[in-house]
Amino acid sequence: MKILVIGTGAREHAICQALHEEADIYSIMSNHNPGIARISEFKVGSEMDIQGVKKYAQDRKVDLAIIGPEAPLEQGIVDALQGEGIPCVGPTQQAARIETDKAFMRELFANYKISGSIAYGTFDTVEDAAQFIDDFGDDVVVKPVGLTGGKGVKIVGEHLEDAEDAKNYVKEIIDNKIGGHASVVIEERLIGEEFTVQALVDGDHLIPMPAVQDHPHAYEGDQGPITGGMGSYSDKNGLLPFLNSKDYDAAVKVMEETIAAVKKEASPYKGVLYGQFMLCRDGPKLVEYNARFGDPEAMNVLPLLETSMVELCQGVVDGNLKKAQFKPQATVCKYLVPNGYPESGKSGQPIHVNEEKIKEEGGMVFYAAVNQKDGNILTTGSRALGLVTTADSIAEAEERCERATQYVQGDLYHRRDVGTEKLIARRIQHMQEIREQ
Repeated sequence: MKILVIGTGAREHAICQALHEEADIYSIMSNHNPGIARISEFKVGSEMDIQGVKKYAQDRKVDLAIIGPEAPLEQGIVDALQGEGIPCVGPTQQAARIETDKAFMRELFANYKISGSIAYGTFDTVEDAAQFIDDFGDDVVVKPVGLTGGKGVKIVGEHLEDAEDAKNYVKEIIDNKIGGHASVVIEERLIGEEFTVQALVDGDHLIPMPAVQDHPHAYEGDQGPITGGMGSYSDKNGLLPFLNSKDYDAAVKVMEETIAAVKKEASPYKGVLYGQFMLCRDGPKLVEYNARFGDPEAMNVLPLLETSMVELCQGVVDGNLKKAQFKPQATVCKYLVPNGYPESGKSGQPIHVNEEKIKEEGGMVFYAAVNQKDGNILTTGSRALGLVTTADSIAEAEERCERATQYVQGDLYHRRDVGTEKLIARRIQHMQEIREQ
């Protein structure tokens, strides 16, 4: 089978890695990713060049395509490929609105009375938004309606000092059309612990994957600006140390109700659905959806997959997904990023990766925002690569992952606390305090 993977980063590297032993991999990537390049026939080009992607897929006579990032989904790449008879693991433009249009997502929840909903308002004037903030009274979350690469959300009490600061940010979004729209979604601030459930979806059914917790803050101790993700972990039982099976099942139920609503409102949802949840005192609440694998979260779940990834992709496009088996192991992923990231990460800086030594530690390398030129791997200013280890416990996986970081040299840093016992104990304690309120 010939499979086209669209995208450039570590998420796409993990997808290619999960497929390449069973299929011929073709890829389109905006930079020369060395990990993807060595296991695929590739073209360096824009994932947003819909006509170029379509021509490449037709010329190579690919059997199906997998879309990694969200931006091409928003532009209708699935519609274009499917129009040429190329099935896709990825939702149509209309179905992808579950991620690309936060107002659409919240209205879907309200109209179909989906579980896990929260208080919100959607506004296209500063005055109306400010009135909502004043009337609401409690802390809020301010979100651009459109895509911002995971960096546009700001929370009163974390990134915003108070209600007045929130109003100023609303004005900034509307005036500058941050996310591509002169509108905002304002939501209640949820108190709890965040977690992610990713699922393969065939239009009617979904197969949920092990739960993962991401670490979006740039610095240790959950400090600093929000990033695309500095690392993540999962546990051997598919749950998390603070997440029980009842909470996990409740999150999956929210996702099942969502795909049923999307089918009625837009078109059948086929691809990967990423649910970001906040576990609150009264159960999980939906923070937002992504219409594709998470990055880094894909790197936690795909190496655990025991079922054929090709078979699962075929099940998505054929509408007959069965079951998927995952190894009962814990994982830890740590991202190495250029110093100064996310505000001013240096580009063009060489990095040296001893993959053999990393492998000896039981680690895997997934290359992200790098570019290979003349045999050298260079930074591009964003996250450089993810290191992933598996083990029988999170603690052991974390120790292996941290040891593996010494085999990557360059002007880089990483969060050493991702997956540590100290950090996880803090998560457990926090959740216990919330449940006892």
